[in-house]
Amino acid sequence: MGVRIQEGGFDPGAELNAFSELNEGAGAIVTFTGLVRSTASDPIESLTLECYPELALNQIGAIAAEAHARFGLLDEVVIHRYGTLKPGEPIVQVMTLAPHREAAFEAAEFLMDYLKTDAPFWKKEAAGGETRWVEAREEDDEARARWE
Repeated sequence: MGVRIQEGGFDPGAELNAFSELNEGAGAIVTFTGLVRSTASDPIESLTLECYPELALNQIGAIAAEAHARFGLLDEVVIHRYGTLKPGEPIVQVMTLAPHREAAFEAAEFLMDYLKTDAPFWKKEAAGGETRWVEAREEDDEARARWE
C-alpha cells in the first residue's frame, strides 16, 4: 500500500508500470488518473490545492487501508498533488490490484468517491484574473453515500 501527497508532478504511465510489477495473485489492475479540468464554457488558468500534507497522508492512508480490507485488495496506491497546477496536469492517481476485476473497480471508485468529498484538500480556481473557492457538489456527496 502506498499513499503519496506531493507538490511535484508525476508520470501516470511510469507509476502504472511500477505498480504493475507487483502482480502476484492478481487478476486485475484498475487505474484512475484525474486531470485538472478546464472547459470552453468554464475555462480556468490554474487550480490551487491547499492541504496539511501530514493530515492528508494520515486520513487518506486510513481510507486506503479500509479499501484494502473491504475489497480484498492485494495492493493499492493513491497519489495526490497539492500546490498550483495547470489545466491538463495530473492531480490524482488511484491504482488498485485485486484477484478479480469487480473488486479492483469497486475499490478504485470507493477511493475516488472518498477523495472527492472527504479528503482534506481545499481547492481554488484562477480564471480571468480572479480566484474562487471550489464548492462541494451534491452529486459527489451522493456517490460517496452509496458506500455507507
